[in-house]
Amino acid sequence: MAVKIRLARRGRKQAPVYDIVVADARAPRDGKFIEKLGQYNPQSTPAAISLKDDRAVYWLMVGAEPTDTTRKILSVRGVMLKKHLQVGVAKGAITQETADARYEAWSSEKEASRNVKIAKLTEGKDATKKAAFDAEKKKRADMEAAQQKLAVAEAEAEVAAQEAEEVVEVAPVVAEVAVEEVVEAPVIAEVAVEEVVEAPVVAEVAVEEVVAEVAPVAETAEVVAEVAEGPITETDTKVVAEA
Repeated sequence: MAVKIRLARRGRKQAPVYDIVVADARAPRDGKFIEKLGQYNPQSTPAAISLKDDRAVYWLMVGAEPTDTTRKILSVRGVMLKKHLQVGVAKGAITQETADARYEAWSSEKEASRNVKIAKLTEGKDATKKAAFDAEKKKRADMEAAQQKLAVAEAEAEVAAQEAEEVVEVAPVVAEVAVEEVVEAPVIAEVAVEEVVEAPVVAEVAVEEVVAEVAPVAETAEVVAEVAEGPITETDTKVVAEA
């Protein structure tokens, strides 16, 4: 029976997580398997790998063939190196102590390199988060400024509407007063014309009244003048007295 070490898809849509399994080569990709060796999650940063290294080495030693993707995952974990060293031990090329020392040295170097990469990724991730935070902050500030401008514009529009409403309310009254003034203008003009026409009559009446008041005085003055020219008689005295 041909045995493969491969990935079996799990997880939800557009967020896959893969199980690392040992299965019959004839079995469906996501079907039954012989043993589950670990899990691979490409959604995390960096990609997360959990693996039973010793069991993976065992299956490799007994002839299980990894797929291309699984081979890369096993190489990252050092399983392929450990299998190669164990083959050397089995052939007597190296001792187990030498194989273990070489693996530990590689593992330490790999771990240090991995930590550097994780630090860079984390730094880049933090920078991305900071940039996103700054962009969101600026967006909120712009929105608040726009809302303030909108509030000012609405207040100005409300004031303008009130002023327009007041003008509309006052306009009929002003128009009515103007119409009344226009209507009354002919009457005022007629009264003025009548006053001008009546002015000579008034003047004539005034003259007649003055003449009426002055006439008796003039007659008396004439009598006095006549008496002054001649001797005073009893008749003159009566006339003066009557006057």
